[in-house]
Amino acid sequence: MAVASGEATLKPVDDAQAALMPELGMMLRAFWVSPIRMNFVALAFAIVIVIALTAYGQIKLNEWNQPFYDALARKDWQEFVHQLFRFAQIAIALLVMNVAQVWLNQSIKIKLRQGLVDDLIEQWLKPGRAFRLSTRPIGINPDQRMHEDARHLTELSADLGIGLLQASVLLSSFVSVLWALSSGFVFHLGTATLAVPGYLVWAAVFYAGTASLLSYLVGRPLVGLNAERYSREADLRYGLMRVSEHIDAITLANGEPDERRRITIDLAKVLAAMRNLAWGQTRLTWITAGYGWTALVVPIGVAVPAYFSGSLSLGGLMVTVGAFNQVQSSLRWFVDNFSVIADWRATLLRVSNFRRAAAQDDTEGDGADQIQWAEGEPGHYRLDRLCVFVPGGSTRLREESTTVEAGEKVAIIGERRSGKTLLFRALAGLWSWGSGSIVRPKGEAIMYMPRTPYLPPGNLRDALAYPAPAQSFETRSYETALDRVGLKGLATALDEPGRWDRQLNEDEQQALAFARLILHKPAWIVMDEVLDSVTGETHRRFLQILHEDLKRSGVIHIGRSEGHDHLFARVLHLVPARRASERAGERHSVRA
Repeated sequence: MAVASGEATLKPVDDAQAALMPELGMMLRAFWVSPIRMNFVALAFAIVIVIALTAYGQIKLNEWNQPFYDALARKDWQEFVHQLFRFAQIAIALLVMNVAQVWLNQSIKIKLRQGLVDDLIEQWLKPGRAFRLSTRPIGINPDQRMHEDARHLTELSADLGIGLLQASVLLSSFVSVLWALSSGFVFHLGTATLAVPGYLVWAAVFYAGTASLLSYLVGRPLVGLNAERYSREADLRYGLMRVSEHIDAITLANGEPDERRRITIDLAKVLAAMRNLAWGQTRLTWITAGYGWTALVVPIGVAVPAYFSGSLSLGGLMVTVGAFNQVQSSLRWFVDNFSVIADWRATLLRVSNFRRAAAQDDTEGDGADQIQWAEGEPGHYRLDRLCVFVPGGSTRLREESTTVEAGEKVAIIGERRSGKTLLFRALAGLWSWGSGSIVRPKGEAIMYMPRTPYLPPGNLRDALAYPAPAQSFETRSYETALDRVGLKGLATALDEPGRWDRQLNEDEQQALAFARLILHKPAWIVMDEVLDSVTGETHRRFLQILHEDLKRSGVIHIGRSEGHDHLFARVLHLVPARRASERAGERHSVRA
């Protein structure tokens, strides 16, 4: 079976409009139970202290402006030199704080990424969940979400969080300073005078408020545009990985032009998304850059009436301008970071949606019947009225109730496209859509063998022992197992790393899977057309292994033929269900 190879069905723009607080709340709850919580809290506390000290230093630096510029205005050399030494002291202290803040910032990013990725992997790789998730659009390209999206989210979260904290501390520190400075501002209107309490504060609020409102209105579409871009980037990455994994078959079929066409289409979609995002960011730049340039003169324009009236000295003007800049720049944090916030919002939604899908009950019903799994008496594997929903209908065992005894070899046969692989996955607990029950023997090991065995990267010893640690078996056991499956020549390569899924042909890969069975000697083995995929000497050898080396193991082989040299004591039959739940089957099917 296969699922769609892209993320187009995810509707990222719709996701981007979802409520922010539930997504953020879910991620915070997951973080709060993370093992790295206390380390993160310690780092967060440290950076709050550093930012507070930095704000105090900036207040002192702003106060320094008045005596320094007044000394310049008076041409007082001694005072000028004294203020330079004072500046050096303040600057060195601020430099130390800046370095400490950078180190804490990077440390927080590392801890955030560790906690987030650990949590996503834990949710994703719970038994059976990754497969069930892969049959849904949200489960496509999980590597993109757990690697690139998680990295991007943690870095943006740290930068934005620390930036917002710093802006808030500076705002609270300088608002009182600016309010006090406003007390000396008196406007002369002819013979009348007008004093506005907190005039400079209200001017900064108005200036930054209008910038924030315009930035929100113009930049709001960036959330959806960023989500669309990440979705298209994931499609392109998936296409490139797919070609790389199957390059041998593509080359043999001279399929390079067709693959180039597919990749070009994916690239065109990425570029279109990037162009839309570029236009959105360009429109936003008119606001952010425009307010950025006017910020050079607005503080002076606001304070200069008091300077010309003689209420402020040059030093006092510079102190006022400095305080005004600190307040309005803190208030304009939203403006300056709106495109980054949109990027963060889109990334948060992608990661949180994936985590929600991974953490929820994948088999939770939506009105359809569900196959029931249970654990029963050891030595008995029971199938009771089992029916499996398949694309276009459903399939069932003709024998309504059957029990496979310990050591018994049973075949289940069916025609092509009769749902054999879905039955195999149902027995493994990966396919829940259907009816009836599967009662597996409690406390007994079951090994499942798909048509294509999985050989993990690493040395041959690890591949044979999988999923157990390599040290679980003695070297002699590995050598004996390889000899039994006809791969004695590989005994000298047990500790050699390699991509065994590429270095060995299909028969040799299946032989390694049988060597793995010999090592583990499971109580039960369930196979999906494994014996149908080999012929000749390899087929004869596998039958002999099942009959001799694994004679105590119960075997259920799902395939197309019952003529495996009478290995199987019984044959069960997979047939179309008389009462097919077509509507439910279509709802839960994936493309085969």
